[in-house]
Amino acid sequence: MKKSVQLLLILLVTFTGFGQSKKDKVLFTIEGEPTYVSEFSRVYKKNLDIIDKKDQKEIEEYFDLFLEYKLKLKEARSLKLNEKEAYKKELAGYRKQLARNYLTDNNATEKLVKEAYDRLHKEVKASHILIKVSLDAAPQDTIVAHEKIMKLRKSIMDGADFGEVAMKNSDDPSAKGNKNIPGNKGDLGYFSAFRMVYPFESAAFNTKVGEISMPIRTQFGYHIIKTVDIRDNVGEVTVAHILLLDKKEGENKEDPAQKIKDIYTQIEAGGDFGKLAKRFSEDRSSGVNNGKLPKFGRGRLRSKVFEEMAFSLKEPNEISKPFKSEFGWHIVQLVSKHGMKSYEEEKSSLERKIKNDKRANVINSSILKKIKKLYKIEESVTARKDFYDIADANFFSKNWKKPTDEVFLNKTLFQVKDTKVTYNEFATYLLKTRARTMVKNPDAKGFINRYYTEFMNGRLLSFYESDLENINEDFAAIYGEYRDGLLLFDLMETEIWEKAKTDTIGLEKFFNANKENYKWKERVEAVIASCTQEDAAKKTQQLLKEGKSLDEIKEVINKDSKVNVIFSPGVYEEGHRNLPKDFKFEKGVSKIFNDGNTDFTIVKVNEINPVSYKELSEIKGKVISDYQVYLEKEWIKTLKDTYKIKINKRTHRRLKKLVK
Repeated sequence: MKKSVQLLLILLVTFTGFGQSKKDKVLFTIEGEPTYVSEFSRVYKKNLDIIDKKDQKEIEEYFDLFLEYKLKLKEARSLKLNEKEAYKKELAGYRKQLARNYLTDNNATEKLVKEAYDRLHKEVKASHILIKVSLDAAPQDTIVAHEKIMKLRKSIMDGADFGEVAMKNSDDPSAKGNKNIPGNKGDLGYFSAFRMVYPFESAAFNTKVGEISMPIRTQFGYHIIKTVDIRDNVGEVTVAHILLLDKKEGENKEDPAQKIKDIYTQIEAGGDFGKLAKRFSEDRSSGVNNGKLPKFGRGRLRSKVFEEMAFSLKEPNEISKPFKSEFGWHIVQLVSKHGMKSYEEEKSSLERKIKNDKRANVINSSILKKIKKLYKIEESVTARKDFYDIADANFFSKNWKKPTDEVFLNKTLFQVKDTKVTYNEFATYLLKTRARTMVKNPDAKGFINRYYTEFMNGRLLSFYESDLENINEDFAAIYGEYRDGLLLFDLMETEIWEKAKTDTIGLEKFFNANKENYKWKERVEAVIASCTQEDAAKKTQQLLKEGKSLDEIKEVINKDSKVNVIFSPGVYEEGHRNLPKDFKFEKGVSKIFNDGNTDFTIVKVNEINPVSYKELSEIKGKVISDYQVYLEKEWIKTLKDTYKIKINKRTHRRLKKLVK
């Protein structure tokens, strides 16, 4: 998370492998290396696009940041950080991920996205029977498996029960079950798009309810599928909740099981859910927002218990009874229900999913056609036969080894531009894939044909990917941003962030020199009483004035299973969210504060702590952050003294006009 945040904050600079315009002007040089106006212009405009207007800086401020950015890059390369193995490995990973966006066909992708979008609106309930057969199986084994699945289908069409046939014949272990788990008779329950392998999903959705599909083949074997039901997807819900975490051993806090019941009783008595969530919920990320959580759909949460409770609520503002999940005790309020998103809203997300799914094979086929048109590919006409000839009787045994004949191994399998792919590379690939084959009586010729096509397609896609900087300007630009952003992260980690964390003497010295920036406001040691009824608030106020203990007051006020008061003892700083508006820091019992609704608050102040300096141990994270900023400013001064900077003053004066 830290890395992604820092990279977002670093100015992104685009370097491309494409020619510099003759009209482009040099903005400045660092040690004689030029930086052009066009480069600054791209950065400046990009930042204007992604930053709110209120946070945008004047062009001169951007220029200063840009110059500092280029100085840091110069320093990083001087330190040879770009030659570190860790950097190169991470950069290669980013490049691989980025390239996925360019290894696609828009038309094929659009069709797949529309299909997936339509399917996501539905959930299909299906059962299946599997007869295992590998994709590498010999032809006769494939025929046997196909005939078996067809016979099973015929028996069902003639009246046999699908579930019984599945339990007796399916190679899916879950159909039969075991001693501990009963068999599911092939029942897979409800699922939507992306939950099953693509061919299986398509067969399930394309088969009419109550009908049995013809056999379909996946990497697992042959399946027949019975589509039992198709229902609408219920979409998403937005809920708010109050969470009380489980009490840890030895922790001095109230029993959460009892306290959640008390809060629920207050809600039933008319208490405001949002205000109670803000005051009592221990999920602080949602508590500050009246307990509201981001919307979610079925199957999205880690807690099945919480999800089921959320989706069981029918009407907005309906509130659940207290219940326990893996995380603690909850009360949930339904805020709203949401139908499925529009096509435009879902499109980007679906495109990403498709690229990581078997659907990508459809796109790859289209891309391969494009590659074969883009490049001249010279393929050996004898290659397949040459490999058939070396696939002897030991081909699928551990004893088979690739040929040692250098003349054979150095032959060209195919060539793209100046890149040659040799017999040796394909032989090595065959050796590895052959070793993974677990099929009885595999067919050597069929195996070689399958993996020749797979190998060649893979190498063509790899070549196309490696050539993206030369054929796609957009890719080259974005890749440059990643490259330099990662390099600067390593530099900042080395020069600033790590030093700020480990230099304890420097940190303490910085803290002592800036103590005025680290003060507590005035604080009170107090008990806050929250009531839902004015009468209860008046009684509570009186009993607090009489010096009664909190337990004594609860016995008087909370009667007949009603929770009329909840106490929150603690230390509260001026402006704390739990303190009433207009609250004055005075010892004793306050007046009754009312927000105009059903929330009545009394504060009993036991002690008033004056303004004081914070200890370093209390705010170490904040001080480290400030120390990092200080170190970076001092370091930038050093870089400006180290490297010779020459600014083109005439161009700099006209910069605002030039970047329009």
